[in-house]
Formats: sequence, C-alpha cells, structure tokens
Amino acid sequence: MITIYLAEDQGMLNSALSQLLELEDDLHVVGKATDGKTAWQEIQNLKPDVAILDIEMPGLTGLDVADQMHMTKLKTKALILTTFAQKAYFERAVNAHVAGYLLKDSPSDDLITVIRQIMAGKTIYAPELVVNMISADSNPLTKRELAVLIEADKGGSTKEIAASLFLSDGTVRNYLSAIFSKLGVHHRIEAVKVAKQNKWLN
Repeated sequence: MITIYLAEDQGMLNSALSQLLELEDDLHVVGKATDGKTAWQEIQNLKPDVAILDIEMPGLTGLDVADQMHMTKLKTKALILTTFAQKAYFERAVNAHVAGYLLKDSPSDDLITVIRQIMAGKTIYAPELVVNMISADSNPLTKRELAVLIEADKGGSTKEIAASLFLSDGTVRNYLSAIFSKLGVHHRIEAVKVAKQNKWLN
C-alpha cells in the first residue's frame, strides 16, 4: 500500500483528488491540508510514502515544504502538482530533489501512474517543463533539421518536404525522427510548437 499526503489549497480539488486516489487498491490518502504550514507539520508526523504538493498555498508554498523535506532528509517523496509551468519554479523543485513535477491539466491517470513510478525509484517531470528549461541559446537542432521543421510547419507531407529540400523521403523521415527525439515530442505539431516557444522558428 502506497501512503499519500495531499496538500492542495483548493478545497474542492483537494476532496476530488483524495476520492480519486482512494479508488485505487494500492493507494491510501493518510492526510490532507489546504495550507503549507499544516502540511509540513503533518508530513513530519505521518511520514507518508508520497506527498503531493501544490505550489501556491498559504503559510508555506509547496516548494517551501519540498525544500524542508529535502533538508531534513525525510524519506517521503515530493510530487509537485501545479498549474504553473514557470522555469524558476521548476528549477527550484529540481534543486529540492522532488521526485515528480506534474501540471494540473495532465490526465488523472498520469498522476496515478507517476505516483507508482516514483515509488519504483524513477524521477518524473512533465515534458512541458523540461522544454521550458531549454533556452534559445541552446537550440539542439541542426540547420538541416530546422529546415525540415520549417517545411513541416507548412503542412506538407514527407514527400513534399523531400521535394522542396532536394532530399529523399527516407532522409526526411530520419530528420523528423531525430527532431522528435531531441525535443522529447511524438509528432511534428508538438515539435513546431516547442521550436516556436523557444524562438528557434519564427
């Protein structure tokens, strides 16, 4: 049984998440709070396996609690669940050695899966957050990969991209595969979105 503490300042979401987690046979919510100060006090006493922490809470933020957990070497694993995909928040969470960082718009199944994964020793961060950590100065794409992505943004097929760049269809597929791998995405729409967010494409 995986024991969980839930710290979320929105009462309705707190209750909904608690009920959702309790539906799973291997998960049990041992406590919950709507402010960070109460959460930190109770986490120390209850010593749950996982503490799900919202960032913006009264008293102490979820990141404050994660910092305290790390500094006191508490064995409880911190899982940040927030609406904020801000780089500064994510960097602080990484420094606090949180085991997971998810956005609230992620599917509920993702949260349950991540809880089990971090209990298995993995560290799980939402792909969007990792992307935000990549600055415009560290563009991992080559000039040719960018050229392929520019053509892909126009909506053409791999054959059309190949024709416009004087490449073979297979070569374009290889470039797209490399692009997806470097950016941690699964298809061209996501790749274009990431590249534009980081100003690698206009």
